Parts: sequence; structure tokens; C-alpha cells
Amino acid sequence: MARAVSNNRKMINTAVAWLIGLLIFFPILWTILTSFKTEAQAIADPPIFLFFDWTLENYSVVQERSDYMRFLWNSIFLAGGSTILGLIIAVPAAWSMAFVPSKRTKDILLWMLSTKMLPAVGVLYPIYLLFIQLGLLDSRIGLTIVLMLINLPIIVWMLYTYFREIPGEILEAARMDGAGLKEELLYILTPMAIPGIASTMLLNFILAWNEAFWTLNLTAVNAAPLTAFIASYSSPEGLFFAKLSAASTMAIAPILILGWFSQKQLVRGLTFGAVK
Repeated sequence: MARAVSNNRKMINTAVAWLIGLLIFFPILWTILTSFKTEAQAIADPPIFLFFDWTLENYSVVQERSDYMRFLWNSIFLAGGSTILGLIIAVPAAWSMAFVPSKRTKDILLWMLSTKMLPAVGVLYPIYLLFIQLGLLDSRIGLTIVLMLINLPIIVWMLYTYFREIPGEILEAARMDGAGLKEELLYILTPMAIPGIASTMLLNFILAWNEAFWTLNLTAVNAAPLTAFIASYSSPEGLFFAKLSAASTMAIAPILILGWFSQKQLVRGLTFGAVK
């Protein structure tokens, strides 16, 4: 009886999880489907779901109008560069807060987190003027630094949480064996925290990839990423939903591929760990 109840509960939980997952994924699915419609079909009332004349015209028009690969490369550079730069700064900071805390450590962590509550538009004007003075406007380097700074509190918090799970005795034993700070960080702490660092990297990469406010206000042509690529299809003449959906699909495709690949690697890692 208890086993039957347990199986029924598992089936219900599985069904609910699938339903929630489908609800979350539905807007993405609708965007992908709309990208294969004509403009008339995209705004049809009632909406057309699957039974329509599929076309690749929108992708052809988007590719002719915009240099997709340039926007894609800018997004990869900005997201990847800000992630790597953030880790270089956050790993030592999180290490010091986790293993050499002071009485102000918690206050600093809360202060860092509180900066995320500041509306971005509140600091846009001074940063914009600063970028003009330094010649960083519409540059990949300048935007990479901004994206790193806005996500740095999250990176530090996540790494701090993961580092706190590592026993301090291991690091003390390494110091007794003659390991310096460099060896401690590179050869002991980092390998033990690889799952946490990988999760932090993935989250920061996605946050930087999806950032629209700063990329739209601090870029024009040279450093414009895929968020600007999508926004370019919102014109004064109106919204062209089919072409906008095609541009959005092209923008989210790399993230969907990255998410699928990361999930496959995670499953492999968990399976290998269970077998081991």
C-alpha cells in the first residue's frame, strides 16, 4: 500500500514538473514557431499554432538585413570576457571572505548584494559621461567591464557559498605541507570547487548574454551584441512579429545549445560519480 502511494506520488510530481517545464518553455516555443510564419499569420486572430504554411523567408530577410555573425561574436566576447574577468576578481575575494573572515565580512557581503537593488538607470548618466571621456563608448572592452561589475556581487556570493562548504582543515594541511597562497588557490581550492565555479560561470554567462539595458545604451555599431540585433527589428513603422521572432530565435539558439550541452555534461558527471 505504501509503495503504491509512493508510486502515485512520484507520477503526480513528475506530471506537475513536466507541466511547469512546458509552461516555462512555451514562450520560447511560440517565438520559434512564429519565426516560420508570414507576418499575416503571426498576427492572426485567433492565433495559429502548428497548422500553417511554414516558411524560411524571415530568416533570409534577417540575414540579408543584418550581419548576424558580427552580433554573435560580440555577444560571445562580452559574455565570455565578463565571466572570465569576474572570476579572476571574485575567486580571491570569495576565498578571503570564506577562510579569512573579518567582523565586517557579512556587512560587505550585504552591501555588495544591495548594489543590485539600485536601478541601472540611476547610474547610466555618470557612466555614459565617463565612457565618453575615456573613449570607451561603443567598445567591447568598456562594455565587458560594465557587465562584469554589475554581475560581480552575484559571482562573489555564489563562490563564497561554495567555498564555505570546503573544510578549512584541508587548506591548513596544504599550508603545513608548504603550499603558498598561489598553490592553495590553483591546485587545492579551485579543483575542489569546480562544480560551484562551473555553475557560477554558466549563470553569469547567461546574465551577461541577456543583458539589454547597458548594451543598448552604451553601444551603437561596433560592440552591439545580439540584444541590439533583436531591438533593431522594433521600428517606428511597427513591430514585425515574424521577423522579430526569427531574430530572437537566432539570438537564443546559442544559449539553448549551451544549456543542452551543459545538461548532458552534468548528467555524465553525475553518472560517472555514481558509478565511481
